[in-house]
Amino acid sequence: MKRILLLPIFLFALSVTAQTAVEPTIKKIYQTALVDGQSYAWLEHLSNQIGGRLSGSLNAQRAVEWGKDELDALGLDKVWLQPVMVPKWIRGTFEYANIETSPGNTINVNVCALGGSVATPLSGIRAEVIEVKSFDELSALGSDKIKGKIVFYNRSMQADLVNTFTAYSGCVDQRYSGAEEAARLGAVGVIVRSMNLRLDDFPHTGSMSYGDLPLKKRIPAAAISTNDAELLSSMLSLNGKLKFYLKQNCKNLPDVQSYNVIGEIKGSTHPEEIMVVGGHLDSWDLGDGSHDDGAGIVQSMEVLRLMKKIGYQPKRTLRVVLYMNEENGQRGASKYTEIAKQKNEKHVFALESDAGGFTPRGFSIDTTPEKLERIQAWAPYFEPYLIHLFVKGGSGADVAPLKTDTNVLAGLRPDSQRYFDYHHASNDTFDAINKRELELGAATMAAMVYLMDHFKL
Repeated sequence: MKRILLLPIFLFALSVTAQTAVEPTIKKIYQTALVDGQSYAWLEHLSNQIGGRLSGSLNAQRAVEWGKDELDALGLDKVWLQPVMVPKWIRGTFEYANIETSPGNTINVNVCALGGSVATPLSGIRAEVIEVKSFDELSALGSDKIKGKIVFYNRSMQADLVNTFTAYSGCVDQRYSGAEEAARLGAVGVIVRSMNLRLDDFPHTGSMSYGDLPLKKRIPAAAISTNDAELLSSMLSLNGKLKFYLKQNCKNLPDVQSYNVIGEIKGSTHPEEIMVVGGHLDSWDLGDGSHDDGAGIVQSMEVLRLMKKIGYQPKRTLRVVLYMNEENGQRGASKYTEIAKQKNEKHVFALESDAGGFTPRGFSIDTTPEKLERIQAWAPYFEPYLIHLFVKGGSGADVAPLKTDTNVLAGLRPDSQRYFDYHHASNDTFDAINKRELELGAATMAAMVYLMDHFKL
């Protein structure tokens, strides 16, 4: 009987001891990130000295070299480059577009070519415009009404959804597949409303696909700013015969070689078990990619630096991966996963940061219900830092291929309300980054990695 009574007391004592050991380490992680952090300085260089890092570009190669040099300087156990072939698309000279209300009367509008689009003829294209909000609406119009026209996709992000990524998912199909669908009905071009919740003058680029359309049937595709989408829609309601002019000279070139940049700290007791933190090193070319995904890159690098700075030796191998080509192919993630499977590596945890450098709120977690419940029990450790979100959900495009039936994948979830103001646009620049928010995100990632390493799920 005495033994039965003593058991709960013993278990409670163990719990208190574990909590006492964990809390000071997490506090030290946050203090170090906020007082002696490196992420902001790293991002300043990546953004302002290198700039936009379109896959296959010279700047992307410069970013690879920078990433390797910085990881080497941390004194990690191993740093290496993993070769990967990536697509090469160039924008060429910047695009030009206008709305023609009558012969000789035009209004210039803000557009940008979608990544992967073909060029217009050298003289551009000028045609009447058909506005639609869905593929069903497009199909219902049929080729008789679409042939020879420019299709204008004007479905906006759903403003009443607090989760802005859900709102983005609800309309991104028109950007990705809109040109393919319109071309099959004989359209000569496509204009897509930018994926942005606010009204402004910044067109937002992004990847698109022609599916299996032969090259001769592919049509130019561009994004139009939300302000100009509103203007075009309003003008079409008054004059359905107005014309739109578009000129762009982008080009798709053969694949070129690039690299994932990888560094690791070898695990002290379970080196065969690998924990990954990462983001994507490439970006679009309009801005400098500070939020998407320079922030995720430097936060992931900072996780390993913080571990070394506070003197914590991980039990499991801790690896940072700076993935190449997330934006228009995800070739880096595919290559990393391919090599990991060839080597029969065991990835027990992978954490991605690819949602901007805003104030961290928590994590979305992809794992079994039992493991999710145990992770959610760690919430009290994060309460002093205002981290509250531990929900079942997706992790990230680059770490998702590492999914198994037993491991844990997670995505850092910052406050997302401002993210799509900058996503894939020319205003995604370093001046949009808040130093403290960026550092809090890095510390939150490091704290989660520490807990994953400290406790065995």
